[in-house]
Amino acid sequence: MSKILTAAATLAMAATALNPVHAAPTGAKNIVLVHGGFVDGSGWQGVYNILKKDGYTVSIVQNPTTSLADDVAVTKRIIAQQDGPVILVGHSYGGVVVSEAGTDEKVKAVVYIAAFAPDKGESVSSLIANPPAGAPVPPILPPVDGYLFLDKAKFAAAFAADVDAGTAAFMADSQVPWGVEALAGAVTEPAWKSKPSFYLVASDDHMIPPPAQRMMAKRANATVVETAGSHAVYVSKPEAVAALIEQAAAAK
Repeated sequence: MSKILTAAATLAMAATALNPVHAAPTGAKNIVLVHGGFVDGSGWQGVYNILKKDGYTVSIVQNPTTSLADDVAVTKRIIAQQDGPVILVGHSYGGVVVSEAGTDEKVKAVVYIAAFAPDKGESVSSLIANPPAGAPVPPILPPVDGYLFLDKAKFAAAFAADVDAGTAAFMADSQVPWGVEALAGAVTEPAWKSKPSFYLVASDDHMIPPPAQRMMAKRANATVVETAGSHAVYVSKPEAVAALIEQAAAAK
């Protein structure tokens, strides 16, 4: 009998080694992920999988990207569903949304992933009005009926240069129309002025110039990490993105 018990214990230890049990998060356990323009929430899947495996409760906002007010309202509804402190994460235009929605009392910290981090009164439109000399020009097509798309033929190079070709092509063909009104939406009181902020700079970004990202991160007094990645770094480098989110969740 003792030999059987010893064998069972050995098998149990081996199973644990192969499938380690992750300790429950010690800080905020609720993560809310907010996508940006031209895409939907499905791009967060890699980050979602890592965070779920590590014991977090993860919710993904599906913004209509029609107006800042609409997107903030959708995000706040997801925040309201959480049962405790929230880490609110935004990519690209999603950074504008989390800057506005992040003042919610449940939000413990805001995380920007290659994102706009506007100050009071700023919008995407105002932030991109005077690009740095020599900065890449995103291949945004002229608006149609008040909505914008990226040129499909140039989408991969501009938005997702380090994403595999098949996924980048799918992202180009499944674009979500981005409302011109959303670009003009100005932040009333940015969350980073009252909440801890974290920022991941994508150093190979051809949509939001890295110098602009660094400026916004510094202005927000954010904890900054820099990763070699395209604007779609949340798709191509989910480990780096998840690591910063978990750092924000564990921070005192």
